[in-house]
Amino acid sequence: MIRSSFSDSSKQSIFVIWTVLFFEFDYKKYSEGFPIDYFIMSIFLTKVYELMLKLRFVFSYIAPWQIPWGSAFHAFAQPFSIPHSTMMFFQSILSSLISAPLNPFLGSAIFICSYVRPVKFWEKNYNTNRVDHTNTRLSSQLDRNPGADDNNLNSIFYEHLTRSLQHSLCGDLLLGRWGPVSSGDCFVLASDYLNALVHIIEVGNGLVTFQLRGLEFRGTYCQQREVEAITEDVESDKGCCCCEPGHLPGVLSVNAAFGQRWLSWQVTSVKYVIEGYSISDNSATSMLQVYDLRKILITYYVKAIIFYAIRSTQLVDWLTSDDIRTGLVEYHKKNFIEKESAFNQNIDEDYDVLAKGVSRNSFYNTYSDWIMFCAGRRNDEIPCDKASHLVTLCFALSLLGRRALGTAAHQQFSSLEFLYGLHALFKGDFRIAAQKDEWVLCDMDLLKKVVAPGVRMSLKLHQDHFTSPDEYDEPSILYAAIASHEENLVISHEGDPAWRQAVLANRNSLLALRHVTDDAIDDYKIIMLNKRFLSFRVIKVNRECVRGFWSSQLQELIFLRNRNPERGSIQNAKQVLRNIINSSCDQPIGYPIYVSPLTTSYADTNEQLHSFSYGALQVTRLTTALKKAWNHLRLRCGTLCRGSSEPIDEIIQGAVPSVREPGSLGPTRGRIDSSLSSPRTGTRHLSTSTNRSLSGSAPQTGIKLSSSLSVNAPSSTQPSPTGGPPEPTGSQQRTRHKR
Repeated sequence: MIRSSFSDSSKQSIFVIWTVLFFEFDYKKYSEGFPIDYFIMSIFLTKVYELMLKLRFVFSYIAPWQIPWGSAFHAFAQPFSIPHSTMMFFQSILSSLISAPLNPFLGSAIFICSYVRPVKFWEKNYNTNRVDHTNTRLSSQLDRNPGADDNNLNSIFYEHLTRSLQHSLCGDLLLGRWGPVSSGDCFVLASDYLNALVHIIEVGNGLVTFQLRGLEFRGTYCQQREVEAITEDVESDKGCCCCEPGHLPGVLSVNAAFGQRWLSWQVTSVKYVIEGYSISDNSATSMLQVYDLRKILITYYVKAIIFYAIRSTQLVDWLTSDDIRTGLVEYHKKNFIEKESAFNQNIDEDYDVLAKGVSRNSFYNTYSDWIMFCAGRRNDEIPCDKASHLVTLCFALSLLGRRALGTAAHQQFSSLEFLYGLHALFKGDFRIAAQKDEWVLCDMDLLKKVVAPGVRMSLKLHQDHFTSPDEYDEPSILYAAIASHEENLVISHEGDPAWRQAVLANRNSLLALRHVTDDAIDDYKIIMLNKRFLSFRVIKVNRECVRGFWSSQLQELIFLRNRNPERGSIQNAKQVLRNIINSSCDQPIGYPIYVSPLTTSYADTNEQLHSFSYGALQVTRLTTALKKAWNHLRLRCGTLCRGSSEPIDEIIQGAVPSVREPGSLGPTRGRIDSSLSSPRTGTRHLSTSTNRSLSGSAPQTGIKLSSSLSVNAPSSTQPSPTGGPPEPTGSQQRTRHKR
């Protein structure tokens, strides 16, 4: 009884009332005491409640006015289910007694009893394994690009949603934001792109164990129809049979009320707010299809390389390295010109048309202002004139970066080939094919800390160019923008473990370039994430409906070997959310993109609940509170007893300053006031206290104290703080005592 009061508190009043009425008035002679009576009645009422849920599921599923025929077999089986209604009713009773799901046979209107399963109904502690660079080989990452489908990449957002629910779910359930909740309940969280099924496994005292199953972002046609039914605004329905007379304020229309009564789900919260990420994806193909837009990207690419090279703490080592200088001998020549097919005037800002290539002079004329500005931001002075080694290093790195992009793209005239090369560099696949670029292998940090972040930063700067085209023409603004993006923005490939760590660490903004290869689709998308609060609709689903559909799919796929991906049993049925429920089942029966492990949420981690409640009762908290109360009591009693009985020289021993330290009189006066617990402050309080001490056992000490405390006091009388007659000063009181 005590345990069920925490796990299913909403039904305890019903259990107690039925126990008292049944065994106190109707069958009193069969009573075996309240504990035994309550135990028997709780089991009986639990089975009755389970039977009621099963009948609601059956009635809403086979209602003639909303028959969801997914195949020809469903239309054939519908009339044959009518003669078997009595048998179906007895099957419902039997399945309730043994806690077995009642599943529709092949998704039709014929129901059969399945084998016994736990009430909480989970097959195993399932956990989705996301494919990234930590669990794949390097060769497969470079060649086949595993895990590039949308479902694998989007699963991280459901993992982040699970972490957010772990912090807030238990507190929100205690606050009643999801309505009454008990073990085994199932809820659907629906938003613009995130749709997940939350399975409540266990409810305890200050804790909730749950499992989240995330569905596809795009979803199928059937899933979209059911999501539309969930998010439908029923309050705008004004129909009554065949006419539209409207409805009273705050009351549903006749048609809407009738339709809501024949559903196996109900909306428990219209706006449930939780922390998450807003996802925006833009097609990179259209953004880089025009040569002018590619030229802007290459320009930002070169400027980003210059920025990271000059700002690096290893710049002096690179400029003084003999191996690097030997490799840059050709680039240091004044008339050096790079003539390759990877460079052309359509995409390179520093392309020299007369020389038919990228020359050192054209590079310096184009980027000299940016090089000088970046060099001026360093603490040390580095020569940045035209013949300096700094310009040579920046020139060689810019050629290396653009040549690596051309090598990965194979052909830059096609937009998809250009994006292929850009994505290869974005994920860190640098292939040094030219012998003249092998000098960079002297220090791999040139690739890791200069060229690689330059590629990623150029994509963000290219994104900003659409909002403010001419803003980055000023070097100071561009420098500040790159520094700000580097601090506040995470730019990484989605297969990189750093991407997952950044998402789970709640970083504010993230950017990635995604290559999607799914269902013969070859596309590139720029993914932008911004942390904000997301709004979900919380829908409570009949748990017997979920158990029935999951057992039906298990029977159809495992035992009957029906592998048809378009089988009728998974088609949409709005009144029972058949497609969403079947899609959330474990793979390979369903196809969720993410299934969390069994996760426990605690009430103490909910900030809003913790702000106005003391929290859970714990032994450590009780002992700490008792110790604090005891220490406060000892301090208070000791102060009062000391102030009334002890001589003043013992109370303030070591606290009163000497006459030679008049500056410390103020703090001492405050300490004496608090020690003696007098309601008044000021000089009068000190003199009155001294009077009490002088009448006791230590008159000489009191006289000395009054003399020491009256050194800085004025000789005239002072007005009373309460507005009464003026108070005598310390010298006047001392004269009175002497008399």
